Amino acid sequence: MFYDAIRNDHGFQYDPFKAIVVPRPIGWITSMAADGTVNLAPYSFFNAFSQDPHYVAYGSGTAARGGPKDTLSNLEATKEFVVNLATWDLREQMNLSSTNAAPDVDEFELAGLEREASALVAPPRVKQVAAALECRHYQTVPLPGDDGTVRDHMVIGRVLGIYIDDRFIDDGRVDTAAMKPISRLGYSEYAVVTEAFRMRRPD
Repeated sequence: MFYDAIRNDHGFQYDPFKAIVVPRPIGWITSMAADGTVNLAPYSFFNAFSQDPHYVAYGSGTAARGGPKDTLSNLEATKEFVVNLATWDLREQMNLSSTNAAPDVDEFELAGLEREASALVAPPRVKQVAAALECRHYQTVPLPGDDGTVRDHMVIGRVLGIYIDDRFIDDGRVDTAAMKPISRLGYSEYAVVTEAFRMRRPD
């Protein structure tokens, strides 16, 4: 089949776009409001976009109550955030932190998670994570629809520091499969990495 992605005339109950662009890493983001309130929320549109220097980006839609989501508001106010690696062992906690909560709700408490102080930024990381990226907000790019209305944004951050749990470092390499990172597929489906293989790029 083929369908027009602008008209979205696929005929399915749900748009299959997110079931095709897979697997997508989950940006499990800690941010802090100007008053010091900490927020933790997962984003399924997330990835890395530059090796040197390191840049990451995530996509933020409109909050259920209208207006920007708390994470975006926080980043634009305080300019810092942490991306926590979502893994199999923390899948339930990650899912709990995705609830549409009021800005003053503590998602760490809601999900039964502990905080750990970051080295270079104010927002804490999740204490139990296998890895985390400490970031500075670089730019927010509006993503307008055909009518010019902006409900989605791409948020870009510069990675300042990287935390890795020593348990997952083996002979000078990060053992990604041992971390069991999870990723988002389409609909309410997820995947978990449990095995890795290597291929050398042709010279």
